[in-house]
Amino acid sequence: MSTQRIIPAPGHYIIRDTNTGKVSYWQNEYHQSAGDARGVSAADYIHAMYFFLMQAQSKDVLMIGCGGGTLATMLHRSGVKVTVVDLHRLSIDIARDYFHMPADIECHAADGIAYLKKHRRRHDAIVLDAFGMRGMPEKFKTPAFFALAKSRLKLRGSLFLMNVIVDDDDDTTPDDLVRALRKQWGKVRLLDTDGWVERNAVIAAGSVTKLKKPLVLMPPSPGAAKLARELAILDWRPIR
Repeated sequence: MSTQRIIPAPGHYIIRDTNTGKVSYWQNEYHQSAGDARGVSAADYIHAMYFFLMQAQSKDVLMIGCGGGTLATMLHRSGVKVTVVDLHRLSIDIARDYFHMPADIECHAADGIAYLKKHRRRHDAIVLDAFGMRGMPEKFKTPAFFALAKSRLKLRGSLFLMNVIVDDDDDTTPDDLVRALRKQWGKVRLLDTDGWVERNAVIAAGSVTKLKKPLVLMPPSPGAAKLARELAILDWRPIR
């Protein structure tokens, strides 16, 4: 494998496979995103969220957190209106310059909470995937934020999706967040599988009763078979 290393800013690294076009984005030691030459994600949790949004027939999705913009790109190619909000303009630039995020996706370099307070439009879905070197900011885990997010969702058929990093099986973070979200939404489910360290879990709130176990709808190339195996491991689990 032949690779190219690009440094768009200090502490930020782009690793590109010059043979396949696969791209990975690292912020120091934290892996932010990975995608193929078309901008399709290589991450199982991104495909899980994409599957849920497609199943729910979401047409207008607000994303807080950009990363490599792969989910936004996949949704846009499926005819979904996407709005991306990220605190750092650099993240948006990296998504466009290296991960092929289309230029006509609406993007805002702004704080997610400030954006929600300023813009009162209701969306079919809100996706929270905002992480930095210190993990997800605590302000995105509060009852006040959850109430604000719910107020910007349509009253029927809407989804709130949240990516959570789980240290190990003893980490209570996803279960605690589900309990907190249930104070705003009657239905909240957790997609997670024990046995893996530093894994991604997806919390889904709102119109979630009929959501199915996710499948790969838009396979990356290469890596489709590996992704399918990883996605097959994920499943709904009860709250502890």
